[in-house]
Amino acid sequence: MISGQATAPAPSSARTPAPAPSSAAARSAADAGSGKGAILRAARRAFTQRPYAEVTIRGIAADAGVSPSLVVKHFGRKEELFNTVADFGPAAAELFDAPLEALGRHMVVTLVNHRRELQSDPLLRVVFSLGNQDERSLLRDRFHEQVTDTLTARLPGRERALRAELIAGHLLGLGATLSLHREGAGADATTEHIADLYAPALQSLIDGA
Repeated sequence: MISGQATAPAPSSARTPAPAPSSAAARSAADAGSGKGAILRAARRAFTQRPYAEVTIRGIAADAGVSPSLVVKHFGRKEELFNTVADFGPAAAELFDAPLEALGRHMVVTLVNHRRELQSDPLLRVVFSLGNQDERSLLRDRFHEQVTDTLTARLPGRERALRAELIAGHLLGLGATLSLHREGAGADATTEHIADLYAPALQSLIDGA
């Protein structure tokens, strides 16, 4: 997210149609009906907070409020579910899907809308893998490859890798802030207003200015 005489409502044929739901909202509704969204959120929590060997399909199912068979139906075995959690490719494709001159604002709007519509953050799970030495290191490797390196390749000018790392840090910081202050000023602000305040710093790093 007029004074004066009232006017009669416009005929139904002349009214402005309601806006179509965003792709993120459509995915959210589909996932809610199938349980996939809840399973994926539970899997992200499990794999980023506990050693791989301690994570079980049964535990993920219990956290998601679904049956273990439904987890297997949607995502397969534990290894396949972990690979889904460790895949940042779809998130990166969505975040970077804009011309360079508008990319900063696009990234902020996309991230905030993703959190509000899907109740999850597309990138933040990598933070919880820091300091672990087991299979969760794949999260960091995938993040560097699919997010930071992909962004580096798009940027013009000098010090592209450093700027890409700083941009990724800004996005993670925004996600962490919105997660920490779920009922704060950020929760009350519109997506566009957050972008007005936050996107210029990102755009400066994108432009190399």
